[in-house]
Amino acid sequence: MRQRKLTKTFKSNLITYGMVIAAYVIIQILINTGNISNLLKGLMVPLCTYAILAVSLNLTVGILGELSLGHAGFMCLGAFASAFFSSCMKETSIPPALRFFLAILIGAVVAGIFGVLIGIPVLRLRGDYLAIVTLAFGEIIKNLVNALYVGLDEDGFHFSMKNSMDLNMSDQGRVIINGAQGITGTPKDATFTIGIVLLLITLFIVLNLIYSRDGRAIMSIRDNTIAAESVGINITKYKIMAFSISAALAGVAGVLYAHNLSALTATSKNFGYNMSILFLVFVVLGGIGNIRGSIIAAVVLTLLPELLRGLNDYRMLIYSIVLIAMMLFNWAPKCIEWREKLVSKVKSRRKETKEV
Repeated sequence: MRQRKLTKTFKSNLITYGMVIAAYVIIQILINTGNISNLLKGLMVPLCTYAILAVSLNLTVGILGELSLGHAGFMCLGAFASAFFSSCMKETSIPPALRFFLAILIGAVVAGIFGVLIGIPVLRLRGDYLAIVTLAFGEIIKNLVNALYVGLDEDGFHFSMKNSMDLNMSDQGRVIINGAQGITGTPKDATFTIGIVLLLITLFIVLNLIYSRDGRAIMSIRDNTIAAESVGINITKYKIMAFSISAALAGVAGVLYAHNLSALTATSKNFGYNMSILFLVFVVLGGIGNIRGSIIAAVVLTLLPELLRGLNDYRMLIYSIVLIAMMLFNWAPKCIEWREKLVSKVKSRRKETKEV
């Protein structure tokens, strides 16, 4: 029975990986044959970024069962930490591939550390209180980055919270983080291929965690905290584990996002609370706890506004209708019942064909 369940899980994971790889192959063929516009080409890296963010947030919201609205803050930490490193190392002899790999590690580690530091006090809260505190964390991070000035010269790093003139650098020094103007000149190392690889790595980490012993412990906490604690499950340990892994993966998405832009700024449009809510929309519409659905929702809701840009008068109307339709399809009781009947019919037909 257990072997059968593992086989079913393995097949489901293979379908998820295959879906991502097939989409990559199809898009690459379309790009090579010139059937994709430059606008859509420019959306390929953001699509991978948002898909990683949706999958990582689903680990907190769907698997752990905690409502977090600070995901944009972790993304911001990963983006600025990696962009800072890449800007400092840009003129050195480090190969670009190695530099970007180290930037990914730095972005993930910084976001993961903050995930642990924030998770220890915050995860004692539940429901709306947790959402409010994590939302405040994201806004604090964004405002701190906007007030930070960092320069580099032969004497090392210089820091200020006032303006770039107070850095007191030599004439050869250069400003790396310039307050609200952010970081400029970050190497554009992010590509669609790297984005797909990072998405597959994210899926591998999250799916293996979900179906592991630790994943079952995390889901038991989600289902019933008191029952999980009564059988000896360390609630604090597993909550912080899931939250920090989710934060680290959001940091990886931030690295991808930062290295796709020539200028990185911590604005409300990039890292504000609206972005955290958008990531939550991806998770809810794709299905809470449904990793594959999160990817599909992230791709559809990112592409749709751009594909409908020609319909200026009706673009947002169609977008809203699609949102409502996706919500009904995933959450309406009648739709769920219809889907279950459809799945059972398909399974029965497969059994009949195998018996024949």
